[in-house]
Amino acid sequence: MELQFIEWLRHRLPAHPRLLLGPGDDAALLDMAGSRGCLVTVDLVCDGVDFDLTKIDAARAGRKALAVNLSDIAAMAGRPLAAVVALLLPRRGALELAKKLYEGMLPLAEKYCVAIAGGDVNTWDNPLAVSITVLGEPGPRGPLKRSGARPGDRILVTGELGGSILAKHLDFEPRVNEALLLHEKYALHAGIDISDGLALDLSRICAESGCGAVVETAKVPISDDARRLAGQLNDGSTPLDHALSDGEDFELLLAVPPDDASRLVRDQPLPVRFTDIGQFVAERGLWQIDEPGQRKPLEPRGYLHRQQ
Repeated sequence: MELQFIEWLRHRLPAHPRLLLGPGDDAALLDMAGSRGCLVTVDLVCDGVDFDLTKIDAARAGRKALAVNLSDIAAMAGRPLAAVVALLLPRRGALELAKKLYEGMLPLAEKYCVAIAGGDVNTWDNPLAVSITVLGEPGPRGPLKRSGARPGDRILVTGELGGSILAKHLDFEPRVNEALLLHEKYALHAGIDISDGLALDLSRICAESGCGAVVETAKVPISDDARRLAGQLNDGSTPLDHALSDGEDFELLLAVPPDDASRLVRDQPLPVRFTDIGQFVAERGLWQIDEPGQRKPLEPRGYLHRQQ
């Protein structure tokens, strides 16, 4: 549903002189007087969909609500500046819940120098919903978009992937500082944050860039949680399956020219690890190469919003 709606919007929304980059990337870019532009992103998270308040402390839900927006700014290699927060609270215990949510948000906002600039609060007889809009600024090289990947670019990812449902989706660190440093020190052609799954988000870069990609599955960094989840589910899924298709890892997925990719992987300039997992190619589509060297199609699986 989400992809089809975004595609409809891209054809339906009228052009606007201040909208430099509209729907289709992780954040929009607005032309603001005297600046390089303003990045704008918004995410809506809900109890029962993105977390379960019967199982976790509300502060973790509040932290996640802000962190997913900071991850979108990181995907554009931007610096977050301010946030506005809208809370739709269940009536029972609304005040205490609101305080708890902010207790989770504020330390993260302070860490990344993000001003909580305002927002809105309302109550209803249904579960919690939180909508946060974050404003940011692009780095000196401009925003990192999904549309810049070129055949021959290497596919780089940060961290380890898969199994986020066990804990990481609540406690991940948005890669803001990493993206800013990388965009300054290395040539980056395209980027996205892995919010819906490696294969699915890689397909989105390919679609915007007009190219394809080949993933070397033996190189995909698999998390311990992906291995644990595969064992717990016992449904035939493998740790690699989870690394390729689990959502909410919120790691960076980048298209990097070969020389810069080699230098980045060699230097490992940040505490988080960078891994080269394949390359972009001219032929449209996704493929995987397994350890014996066999190439076969890679399905762009991941999290998609369901509709009735």
